[in-house]
Amino acid sequence: MKKFKIRSTTVVGVRKDGKVAMGSDGQVTQGNTVLKHHTKKVRKIYKDQIIIGFAGATADAFTLFEKFEGKLQELNGDVKRAAIALATLWRTDKYLRHLEALLTVMDRQSLLIISGTGDVIEPDDDIIAIGSGGAYATAAARALMKHSNLSAKEIVEESLRIASEICIYTNNNFSILEL
Repeated sequence: MKKFKIRSTTVVGVRKDGKVAMGSDGQVTQGNTVLKHHTKKVRKIYKDQIIIGFAGATADAFTLFEKFEGKLQELNGDVKRAAIALATLWRTDKYLRHLEALLTVMDRQSLLIISGTGDVIEPDDDIIAIGSGGAYATAAARALMKHSNLSAKEIVEESLRIASEICIYTNNNFSILEL
């Protein structure tokens, strides 16, 4: 399987006090050129009960969105089972194997990262993040979770802001969704 480097975005999600929020920056780059400033990389799916985000190739991510939505329909909205089914399909299907993207998925009970190598990762600390600014956003979110009274949505926004100040592939045009 070929390896690829996810660049050009930051997606971060947080669960706190019974609320979940996920957000992303809006920048699209190709190489070292910014192509677009206001792209939406997070969206609500499955009766607006689940938030999903992506990093990587846009067309690949939309293909995976559709596949994940199909698995959710098949499995009556069971996020974990749908994520495992997608990861298995993604890893074993000859066409899907070549898609270069990562997905973040969350509802009120689950926060997951799904990769093309068959990984379904559930973090320990109620924070998920992917993309070139993902590590910066994770660090910021962890500090804010421990040392502030901010809401999930506010933590996502501030984490994205911090990542955008560090990562050149992340801008400050944020899209944030909350459940």
